[in-house]
Amino acid sequence: MQRRVLAEEVKPPSTTDHFHERHALSTKITPSAAKPPFFAPIIKRPTARERFPISPRSQLFRKRFFPEASALDWSDWRWQVRSRVKDLGGLARIINLSDDEASAIRRHTGSLPVGITPYYLTLFDRDDSSQPIRRTHIPVNDEYLRLPGEADDPLGEDHDAAVPGLVHRYPDRVLFLVTGFCSTYCRYCTRSRMVGEAGGEYQFSVPQWERAIAYIEAHPEIRDVLLSGGDPLTLADEKLEWLLSRLRAIRHVEFLRIGTKVPVVVPQRVTRSLTAILRKFHPLWVSLHFTHPDELTEEVKEACARLADAGIPLGSQTVLLKGINDDVDVMKRLMHGLLMARVKPYYLYQCDPISGSAHFRTTVEKGLEIIRGLRGHTTGYAVPTYVVDCPGGGGKVPLIPDYVVGRAGDDLLLTNYEGGLYRYPDPGGTLGAGRALGNDN
Repeated sequence: MQRRVLAEEVKPPSTTDHFHERHALSTKITPSAAKPPFFAPIIKRPTARERFPISPRSQLFRKRFFPEASALDWSDWRWQVRSRVKDLGGLARIINLSDDEASAIRRHTGSLPVGITPYYLTLFDRDDSSQPIRRTHIPVNDEYLRLPGEADDPLGEDHDAAVPGLVHRYPDRVLFLVTGFCSTYCRYCTRSRMVGEAGGEYQFSVPQWERAIAYIEAHPEIRDVLLSGGDPLTLADEKLEWLLSRLRAIRHVEFLRIGTKVPVVVPQRVTRSLTAILRKFHPLWVSLHFTHPDELTEEVKEACARLADAGIPLGSQTVLLKGINDDVDVMKRLMHGLLMARVKPYYLYQCDPISGSAHFRTTVEKGLEIIRGLRGHTTGYAVPTYVVDCPGGGGKVPLIPDYVVGRAGDDLLLTNYEGGLYRYPDPGGTLGAGRALGNDN
C-alpha cells in the first residue's frame, strides 16, 4: 500500500550492524517510495498505550474551555494542533485580552500568525497581560515598530542558503529548514518572515527536501545536519522517518539534530511510536526550546523522559527576553528544572534583532550579568553558553564575563564568582598585561 511507504517499502535500519550498514537504505527507491504521503489525511487515534498523562490543571481547563473534547482527544497531539486558538474570538473566549493585545491581533496579516495549542494555553494567566509566557505568544502593538538595526532576516540565512531551505554557513554542518509550520508561534521568532503563511514566499515540499538532500550528498564535508523550520516534530511520523532515513543513508553524515519546541507546547506529540522512530537514527540529538520555568509541567517532564529513555541526548536553547526571563533567579530555576528533566542547558541566545523585537531585547550586559550570576553559584552543568548570533551571517559568538583582573609580574590575576582575587603562575604569559589594577594583593 503506497501510503505505508516508510513502514513497508523502505527497510528500517537495524540496531546491530556496522554503523554505515546499520543506517544504509537501498538507493534503488522507486518514485512512489521516494515521496511520503505529504498531504495524506491522518485519522489514526492514540491507543490506550499511547494515551498521554493529563495533569489536574489540564483536566480542569479542558472541561471548562473544550467541553466537547474527551480525555482521549486531549491526549492526541493531532487534536491539539487542529484545535489551536488562532483568532481574536477564540482567544477572547479564554483570555481577558488587553486593548493592546486585541488591537495587535486585529492588525495582523501575513506570516507569524497567532496560533496556540489548547495545552499551552493552560499555562497562560487569563487576566495578567504581563505574565511572561503570555507575553511570548500574544502579540502587542510594539511588534509593528521597526527600529534601526532590525531586519526580517537579520542572520542572513537566505543569503547563505545553498538551495532553498538549506543554510550552509559553517564548514561541516548545515541547517535544514523542513517546514514553515509550528504548533505555536513565538512572537520573537527569528524566522518570523517565513513561518505560518500558507502560499507565502517560502514553500516547503518533498521536491525541496530532495534538492537539499542532493546537495548534502554532493558535499562530503557535511557531517552534521540540523533539522529545523518551523518545527520538524509537527511532521507526521511517516514523513519524519522518511526524511531521517534519507539523511542517515548518506555515508558522510555522522550526526543528526532536531531543533524543536513541540515537546514544550504540545508534549502529547512525544508518543511511543515517535520515540521508536527516533531511536533508529542514533546518534541523534534533540535541542528543546525552553523560555521560562513555568513551562516545566508534569506533561513536559513526561515528554522529556520519553525522549531521554529512548537514548536521545537533550539540550536546551533559551532566548533571553526582557521582562520574561532576564533575571538570575528565574534563569536559575529554569536551568535547575531542565537538569531535573534530563535536559542539558546548551545555549542562552541574545534575542536576534528581527523586525519588531525591541520590546523583547535586553542589553548584552544583562546576559553577561545572568551568566555571572550562574557561574560558581550553581553547578557548571546548569550554565549555558551565552551567544550573540551576529547579524549579517557572522554566526554565533560566545560571550563570558571577564574574570581576568590583570598581571603582577609572572602571575595572572583572576577574580572568582565571589569577587575574590587570586594569582595563577603564568611565566611568559601576556594575558592581562596593561590593565590598571586598583589592588594587586
